[in-house]
Order: sequence, then C-alpha cells, then structure tokens
Amino acid sequence: METATPMAPRKSWLMRTGIGLFALGMLAVLAVFILFAAGLENLPVWLSAGAGVVTPLGLGLGLIALVREHRRAA
Repeated sequence: METATPMAPRKSWLMRTGIGLFALGMLAVLAVFILFAAGLENLPVWLSAGAGVVTPLGLGLGLIALVREHRRAA
C-alpha cells in the first residue's frame, strides 16, 4: 500500500535569502568569537560588520517573509 506524501510548498525567494544571510552572519559571529578567543584583538572591519549587519538583516528578511506568507494564507 503506497501512501502519497503531500509535497511541502516551496519557500519564497525572500525566505531563502533571509535564511542564507542569517546563516552567513552566524558564521561571521562564530569566526569573531573564535578569533577573539585566540587572542586577536584587531579583527578586520568587514568581519565585524558582517557579523553585526548581515545576521539581523537575514533575520528581518525571514520575519518579513513569514508575515507575508501568513497574510497570503489567511
């Protein structure tokens, strides 16, 4: 007996972009912590900016996409 599993709808491009940016930002945050724990104090500006800007940007885009999907479904 075969059971058909319903396919999950694809995530919007905004949600995928938000998830990707958030993951990239979290990698930058992790790199900052590791480098700081290793004793480096003068970290590159682009790394600190990436950790401080890309992470919340990805979170914001993901939340906007979530609200848009919820309004579309209602």
